[in-house]
Amino acid sequence: MARISLDCQNSLPGIPLSVLSVPMENKYKCQQCLQVLRKPVQAQCGHRFCVHCFKQLTSSGPKPCEACRQEEIYEEPISILHSNEAFPDNAAGREIASLPARCLNQDCTWTGSIKEYEAQHEGRCEHERVQCEACQNHIVRRDKDRHDERECEARTLNCKYCKVTFNFKDIKAHDEICQKFPLQCKDCGKKKIPREKFNDHIKSCAKSKSACPFSEVGCKSVIENGKLGDHEHSSTMEHLRLLLPMVLSMSMARTHADASGPGEWQEDSGLGLYRAPDEGSGAAAITQSVDLDKKVTALENIVCVLNREVERSSLTLEAFAHQHRLDQEKIESLSSKIRQLERTMNMRDLQLSETEQLVRELQFCTYDGIFVWKITDFSRRRQDAVAGRAPAMFSPAFYSSKYGYKMCLRLYLNGDGTGRGTHLSLFFVVMRGKCDALLKWPFSQKVTLMLLDQNNREHIIDAFRPDVTSTSFQRPISEMNIASGCPLFCPLAKLAGKSPYMRDDTIFIKAIVDLTGL
Repeated sequence: MARISLDCQNSLPGIPLSVLSVPMENKYKCQQCLQVLRKPVQAQCGHRFCVHCFKQLTSSGPKPCEACRQEEIYEEPISILHSNEAFPDNAAGREIASLPARCLNQDCTWTGSIKEYEAQHEGRCEHERVQCEACQNHIVRRDKDRHDERECEARTLNCKYCKVTFNFKDIKAHDEICQKFPLQCKDCGKKKIPREKFNDHIKSCAKSKSACPFSEVGCKSVIENGKLGDHEHSSTMEHLRLLLPMVLSMSMARTHADASGPGEWQEDSGLGLYRAPDEGSGAAAITQSVDLDKKVTALENIVCVLNREVERSSLTLEAFAHQHRLDQEKIESLSSKIRQLERTMNMRDLQLSETEQLVRELQFCTYDGIFVWKITDFSRRRQDAVAGRAPAMFSPAFYSSKYGYKMCLRLYLNGDGTGRGTHLSLFFVVMRGKCDALLKWPFSQKVTLMLLDQNNREHIIDAFRPDVTSTSFQRPISEMNIASGCPLFCPLAKLAGKSPYMRDDTIFIKAIVDLTGL
């Protein structure tokens, strides 16, 4: 018989009976664990065991088969179990693998075969309850990651400030001692100050308050650190007045001590003087003199400090004055740049306006001597003309050819000259063009002006030939010549009511330049 390998460390006992979806036959039951056989082996007596159970059973040596005894078929040596006298029962294994199975875990609906259960589902079911290694509590497998990261009371964390490792239950205690833990200064409001640097911040915080250094001589002020220099500067005379009585008192005490001889005068704790007995007063007088010298020296040091503070304040004032001059120069420089930018912006606005005008001209421009002018909002425009706000309006330019005469129309909606108040006045204008030097002057082409009937029945037409002696038709020397045309072009009465010449408050005017001879 084949020897069973005892090196497999991952073998498990039998599969629970309740995993099976059908009643189990006894031939599929392990004689040791009484569960469904897992990796079955058959002993020489014919009974089957899980490989795990058989290894445990024979690990300490040969054992009699209890199943043989129960069945009263015990017979030596056949019923003696030896670890090297059993073989894998592959036939039984295949039969067991094909048995229907289901998951035992609550809320799990998985079903399949025993083979699929072992290979795909056992130990992987999201509904299985597993034990947390840290806190020993049982949780559903699908919640284990969340439990490990957020809920486990015994989970290990790294402090996000100092990176020290500790248990979750100790987090509050750690925050109280963590040297990297961020604190907030209640005076200046600054946040995220590490605990290890908080004391240094308090000493240097401009908003933190402390007693004046001259509080020992009577100054009652409590000042923010950032304003201590200002206080010392502004209260220099006050501090000197507080020091003066002490200096005078000590000076007088020293003078009396020197004049009266040893043992006559002594200083009490309040800087007062009293007469000491003559007996044994020499040593006391010497001690008194030494103390006075120390105090005078201390006061002299304070005066030196005050002098240095005055000098420092003077230097600070000079530095402020210099910085003020620099700031003024910078302001003037920035103001100059702003004025330059404003000039540039104005130039850009002018260029943009010219470009927009050119775009509008190109949008309506024609190069065949024929131009149709659409005038919308006629009623409003005529009211502006009657009120004198915009008596005349110019059309976009048009050309006789691409390099020919440049022309436009001028319209008076309330009339002009003899037609004022009664007629539309329409005029023809010759404009200065880029190719005027190549053209024949004076302008002599026939011009036809029309107010179009929008029903295409009866247009109002007027035509004329230019007077070649008029300055209106000579080569332009300015942007445009004097307008010439028809002051009585169309009676305003024809535009009243339901006029065929006006529809949707819009009229159309057409100009035709005869190009014969060009």
